[in-house]
Amino acid sequence: MNRHVTIGAILLAGGLFSSPDSTSANTRHYQQAPQVIQVAQSTTVKTDTLEQSIFEKINQYRTSKGLSRLARNTKIDDHARSHSQDMANGKTPFGHQDFSNRVKSIGIAYSGAAENVAYNQGYKDPATQAVQGWLKSRGHKKNIEGNYSQTGIGVAANSKGEIYFTEIFINSK
Repeated sequence: MNRHVTIGAILLAGGLFSSPDSTSANTRHYQQAPQVIQVAQSTTVKTDTLEQSIFEKINQYRTSKGLSRLARNTKIDDHARSHSQDMANGKTPFGHQDFSNRVKSIGIAYSGAAENVAYNQGYKDPATQAVQGWLKSRGHKKNIEGNYSQTGIGVAANSKGEIYFTEIFINSK
């Protein structure tokens, strides 16, 4: 008897944060080992719905900890979305490559910035998996709980069913 099993996987790149004067030499990275579990594969990806879900989940978490809600900024969304698309298309490796340039190109004066990225495939609720993975990682959680006022979220999927998530956090001056 042949059995077909779809494996879902989530991979988190280290949460990254910096100040506007940071250089790559003093930017901190946190790593989380990938998690792999069995799940059923989803066939349709509505990236705007996933972005909104992540935004709501992050703000629910922040308010549950007595932290202020983040405002969603479409400029930041555009840069997060572009980074997720570049990772999904293989144009950029999975991770935080060019983070400081991405934040500077947003055009907002800031006193601090951070970024969380994740990748997963095969989950019924990929946004929940990404957020839960971030909250289990010390560095990602620190970014989520950080002193930030704005956020932007970008989700992209490719033809292989891989879903890439980028959330950028900004504390504007």
